[in-house]
Amino acid sequence: MDSTPAAWADADAFLADTLVGHDPALEATLEAQRDAGLPAIEVAPVAGKLLNLLARLSGARRVLEIGTLGGYSTIWLARAVGDGGRVVTVEAEAANAAIARRSIDAAGVGERVEIRIGRGADVLPTLVGGFDLVFIDADKESNTVYLDWAAKLGHPGTVVVLDNIGREGEIVRDDATDSKVIGTRDGLRMLGEDPRFDATALQTVGVKGWDGVAIALVV
Repeated sequence: MDSTPAAWADADAFLADTLVGHDPALEATLEAQRDAGLPAIEVAPVAGKLLNLLARLSGARRVLEIGTLGGYSTIWLARAVGDGGRVVTVEAEAANAAIARRSIDAAGVGERVEIRIGRGADVLPTLVGGFDLVFIDADKESNTVYLDWAAKLGHPGTVVVLDNIGREGEIVRDDATDSKVIGTRDGLRMLGEDPRFDATALQTVGVKGWDGVAIALVV
């Protein structure tokens, strides 16, 4: 089979069907997001399951998410922290937060999730630290700001996940002019050079195209 975007998406669908399966609450969350006209930039189902597994593997009880959108990844994370666990999710757009709130509540994990509305750079300084996992999936231009706060609000052993690092391969370009690519490159350099982190990254292909994720520990 040729390696094409269509083939990547088909393989992703097979993996999701095989390893994630049918989930009415998550599917209703995506339907609500589409009906509201939000962009289809949420994590893929297999990536949502990855977040859930990382949180469970690390024993995370307090999770920080930067970039709520419609609440899809938030639900995956809220399920992982279990009863008594907490997810604080930061969303810049009040309309998005309202859609997410309804979906999160409908999924039965509303009591575990606190939505903070505002720009990450404004909200993050107001939070109390001690987060066990931080998921960064917001404006790429601010990746270094978010990573700095992930280290400040985490502790040794905190897992940090930085999404969308592939950028269709444009991350290799020193002459990039796209602000999202520049922000992604800056974030990756920070993960590689900042002594607070020990990190790796994986490029991926799938329903989200040519993309990738970086995973780090706060050390």
